[in-house]
Amino acid sequence: MELKAGKLLIAEPFMLDPNFKRAVILICEHAAHGTTGFILNKILDIKIGDLISDFPEFKARVQIGGPVAVDSVHYLHNVGDLLDDSVEVCSGVYWGGDFEKLKFLIESGLIKEDNIRFFVGYSGWSDNQLEEELKDSSWLVDDMDANYLFKIKPFVLWQTVLHNKGNTYSVIAQMPDSVSLN
Repeated sequence: MELKAGKLLIAEPFMLDPNFKRAVILICEHAAHGTTGFILNKILDIKIGDLISDFPEFKARVQIGGPVAVDSVHYLHNVGDLLDDSVEVCSGVYWGGDFEKLKFLIESGLIKEDNIRFFVGYSGWSDNQLEEELKDSSWLVDDMDANYLFKIKPFVLWQTVLHNKGNTYSVIAQMPDSVSLN
């Protein structure tokens, strides 16, 4: 399957890298200089106001986007028609946008917690690095569905995506996290 913005990377079940173990990553940019994406299923126990002092009162969860630039905050949302300068990643999912307008829309009640996900850091690969990891069978590639981001609980996302792929993947989705539990 072709790598491009709007595709999912699903970690193979035996990946040992703790940053990406059972991760589901949405690719937001895939270009000649490399690839950028966000882990969709690793939650932090903090709220966005804990990271940004002048942020409006908002209970949206913050997630780990990846191990790169962990001093940065990014956001994915489904309100691209309201938020100037946001980039459509795939149907129903937008990346970034005017941050001051975002705060205004939240204060106005036009953006709710179900419309947006915040990420600390991102996942990044240099030119051809991800293609090499795919050759090594570290990742599966699949289509993104906005429901994966906005409707499915992060702690069951890896299993849900694999189950939706069907066949052998449905069996893999049922494997416990620890091989000792088999």
